[in-house]
Amino acid sequence: MGIVKFSFPTTIHFGAGARRLAAAHLREQGLARVLIVTDKGLAVLPLIAELKADLEAAGLAVAVFGGVFGNPTASQVMAGATAFKAHRADCVVGVGGGAALDVAKVVGVLATHPGDVIEYAWDHPKARAITQPVPYFVALPTTSGTGSEVGRSSVISEERTHVKRVVFSAAILAKVVFADPELTLGLPAAVTAATGMDALTHNVESYLSPAYHPLCDGIALEGARIAAHALATAVRDGANLQARSNMMMSSMMGAIAFQKDLGAVHSCAHALGTVNNLHHGLANALMIEPVLAWNFEAVPAKFDELAHVCGVKGGGSAFVPWLHQLKLSIGIDTRLAQHGVKAEHVPRLVELANADICHQTNPRPCKPADFERFFKAAM
Repeated sequence: MGIVKFSFPTTIHFGAGARRLAAAHLREQGLARVLIVTDKGLAVLPLIAELKADLEAAGLAVAVFGGVFGNPTASQVMAGATAFKAHRADCVVGVGGGAALDVAKVVGVLATHPGDVIEYAWDHPKARAITQPVPYFVALPTTSGTGSEVGRSSVISEERTHVKRVVFSAAILAKVVFADPELTLGLPAAVTAATGMDALTHNVESYLSPAYHPLCDGIALEGARIAAHALATAVRDGANLQARSNMMMSSMMGAIAFQKDLGAVHSCAHALGTVNNLHHGLANALMIEPVLAWNFEAVPAKFDELAHVCGVKGGGSAFVPWLHQLKLSIGIDTRLAQHGVKAEHVPRLVELANADICHQTNPRPCKPADFERFFKAAM
């Protein structure tokens, strides 16, 4: 297929080798001083050294901030902003999965604006606005899960409480995405499985949301179809470039679709990230069954459509059992208890999930008792 270029609204260069276009693009924009923002694991791998060498060969001065780890926190963003100013950077190149890209999106904001990143969260009591131009930002995703590279939100955890806060603004959208599935070839099977379930969950929950957005519905259905047919292959055969490409596309589609909004699976996953520090994609994978089983009676026709595009025989009522078998086939233990979640965590999980905004667009309204049922069913 080669590399294809399209905009939706972000300009995306998609295909094997797309990463090699980044250096020339930055030079064309008149940029000179690059800060690469990535995570601790990637920072020491050849991928970053090769990218740095490519950028330097194009005449760019490059520094690397590799301070992202786990669920991204406010202090990581502020350290990145300090690195940006110390390098006198004029642009940010975000490289990594959702955590690294979420930090990369807002490093430039905090390098050019006052205060702490949490003060830019939409629900902060004295929320600050992004009033100045934000440094040029491009993204190179290395996982196929959150689709953060095409999203206009950044999820950052508070330092003390670990509560996730969302900075939401079109100003933090990447100017250009270089989506190169070759960058995902080295992902371990467990990471491929968890991030892949994240992508599938985004597409499924977006489609099930009652919000009116037919454009996103179409994208979500196709994103779910692509993931359903590619995920198991990507996990079993990590060198399969076609499966990797399909999962990267599904991931971006899910992130575009969920501007329509999500549902209670994500409210539960956000709570699990806060209380138990679970990987977001894994948390979605663990909670999708009990929530969707409960949602089925509210929108059975939508479940029929999901079953149809995902190739599930037996109609909508077979969709949740199919999800269960899919998770088992890609090595995800479906029980919360196997991932460090204990019965005494449930009251706090219920409190946080109930307070989370995502379930406001769940197909069925959720009360604390419903969240308690979800978590107990998933144990």
